[in-house]
Amino acid sequence: MKVSALFLLLVPLATCCTVETTDTIGPSTDNPTTTMNETDPEWISLFDGATFDHWRGYAQDAMPAGWIIEDGAMFASTPGAGMDIVTKAAYTDFELELDWRVAEAGNSGIMWHVDESAGGYPWMTGPEYQILDDAAHNNGEIGKNSAGANYDVQAPSAAVTNPAMEWNNARILVRGSHVEHWLNGTKVVEYEKGSADHKQRVAASKWKDMESYGSTSTGHIAFQGDHGKVWFRNLRIRAL
Repeated sequence: MKVSALFLLLVPLATCCTVETTDTIGPSTDNPTTTMNETDPEWISLFDGATFDHWRGYAQDAMPAGWIIEDGAMFASTPGAGMDIVTKAAYTDFELELDWRVAEAGNSGIMWHVDESAGGYPWMTGPEYQILDDAAHNNGEIGKNSAGANYDVQAPSAAVTNPAMEWNNARILVRGSHVEHWLNGTKVVEYEKGSADHKQRVAASKWKDMESYGSTSTGHIAFQGDHGKVWFRNLRIRAL
């Protein structure tokens, strides 16, 4: 009688305390097109395929008129002055993932920790993840300006870019001084910002005399829109 009563008490208690767990869904590394899990509270969508709610022009209050939305992608249709754009929010430690493609001979970039007070362009502060039609530049050879590079500072370790007008998947991870660039599921750049090796690479680059370059520890995400036609889609970010 006592055993039966105790059993009846424990069974509902065990049932009510059962917790259902699910694995956190991270960024895709095996497919250029990322399917975002909108129910994952860690990830924030930066583009819903229909509006520019998270974006504005660099040092501007609104989006430049040359940026349009087509087929669920953001598109810099008329490259030129004033076409660089930034997130409205600033980020410190983060993981950013997106799909990109460029027109033939296209050239663009993703910058981060961008401070608009430093001058007229995002690259005056923000390190750059290079976007490029590799086949149309540098005789197709890999170098410091190839897609996925830390632009003009560190070349990617592998040539894994898809041809012009085909989608590529980019992932940028920034945690303190640690930075990673991923391209189509391959980690192609890794460095410690401010390390002796990194400083030596910067000193050998076009940024050697620009004190503002890489000087910030937080700031906006920027897309370069003044160099060529470029598309972005499936944009998501999470704080680390």
